[in-house]
Amino acid sequence: MPLLDPASKTFARQFIEALPHAAALGFQLEDIGEGRARISMPYDPRLIGDPLTGVIAGGAVSALMDTASGAAVMCHPVGPVSTATLDLRMDYMRPATPGQRITAAAECYHVTRSVAFVRVTATDEDADRPVATATGAFTFDREAGG
Repeated sequence: MPLLDPASKTFARQFIEALPHAAALGFQLEDIGEGRARISMPYDPRLIGDPLTGVIAGGAVSALMDTASGAAVMCHPVGPVSTATLDLRMDYMRPATPGQRITAAAECYHVTRSVAFVRVTATDEDADRPVATATGAFTFDREAGG
């Protein structure tokens, strides 16, 4: 598999940083390249879904996982020019621990002419016990002649 050139990495990074919801939720790009992306989200009391427990809302976790998945597609070595979520099937394993950062690690593991397939795992500080996992399909629009 060819190495991801710096311009492609920059494009993928700019793609994420341009998303208004990513900024609103405090997403931080931790690592990106070669069809993989890791994005984290700090604990934020404004995102609590259950006031009795302090657990972050599942919607914020799913947005994090979807964004990490799209980023993994965008930095695939084949070099798509755009992507959109077709399907994202999530399994929540447990509530994220209140007060802890949540990190989503995504891998674009297969591409066809027009679809990219991704798997993603979200964890808090207990990386051995996932908060959620997902698999997804994303549009894969290549550059002209790609």
